[in-house]
Amino acid sequence: MTDDKIATVELGDGGPRVGVQGLGCMGMSEFYGDTDLAAARETLETALGAGVTLFDTADVYGSGANEELLAPFVAAHRDEITLATKFAIERRDDDPNYRGVRNDPAYIRQAVEGSLRRLGTDVIDLYYMHRRDPLVPLAESVGAMAELVRQGKVKHLGLSEVTGPELREAHAVHPIAALQSEWSLFSRDVERSAVPAAVELRVALVPYSPLGRGFLTGAFTDAAKDLPDGDFRRHQPRFTGNNAKANAALLAPVREIAQVHGATPAQIALAWVQQRAQVHGLSVVPIPGTRRSSRLLENVGATRITLTDQELALLEPIAGQVAGDRYPDMSNTATARER
Repeated sequence: MTDDKIATVELGDGGPRVGVQGLGCMGMSEFYGDTDLAAARETLETALGAGVTLFDTADVYGSGANEELLAPFVAAHRDEITLATKFAIERRDDDPNYRGVRNDPAYIRQAVEGSLRRLGTDVIDLYYMHRRDPLVPLAESVGAMAELVRQGKVKHLGLSEVTGPELREAHAVHPIAALQSEWSLFSRDVERSAVPAAVELRVALVPYSPLGRGFLTGAFTDAAKDLPDGDFRRHQPRFTGNNAKANAALLAPVREIAQVHGATPAQIALAWVQQRAQVHGLSVVPIPGTRRSSRLLENVGATRITLTDQELALLEPIAGQVAGDRYPDMSNTATARER
């Protein structure tokens, strides 16, 4: 590692070598209030300059707008970056509230063509199934994804939010390079079955929302009061009302450890995630999202912080005390049976 660039790691067994921290690009187009396209483009360049090479998007972010935003950056730096995008969450122009999940082979073939076109590239480095539709056999979906690899449209395959048994089943059809799931001081469900399976199969973990969607940074204490209309965190159970009040109290040790290191709470939260690599013995490449260059540089600074065993012990109980679910009720999300 040079003084100004972060270290690198292999993304899964035989996967590309990437910076140990990536960049989640979702918020540059949607979900977190108003966007500043000029600032977003500057952040992309700042990230690459700092050694961040894994850039993560999805066709659902801004209904394709996020992929289009990345296209000029991709064109300028195609050989320097690892480009990841995702399919499976379907939206409809005539119903802005509609969210469907589709994993059928015909949809996958359609989705990849759309992503390639919007991104302005002829190959996607890492193609994820964003969510699993349990009504479609996993072997069918992964088989269709594997065909994209054989066609040269995709280099490596990934899954998001699957269990350990599902990861093993998919990996038996075609090697899976990376598993993207929420993993942070507030969300450790992935450790139950998915992480042990990933260790066994040498699949990399790509944690999204490693900063608890900003809550772990102290940027807000109650989403309903502190964040503008249009910010989807206002509807997440953990970040409003009594849940938010209880969860804010859990951040005291994060702030205390930050003071010791001369760091920010965000850097301590990220350092904890980065250190899961040593704790569990696998590649871990978190993808914190930001729209500002200053935050990007703050985030990559976390890769140079090592928490002591005593500090890790202080942080260990937090996840088990978190109040509220990760997401609101999603029972109305459409699947294959409802189409």
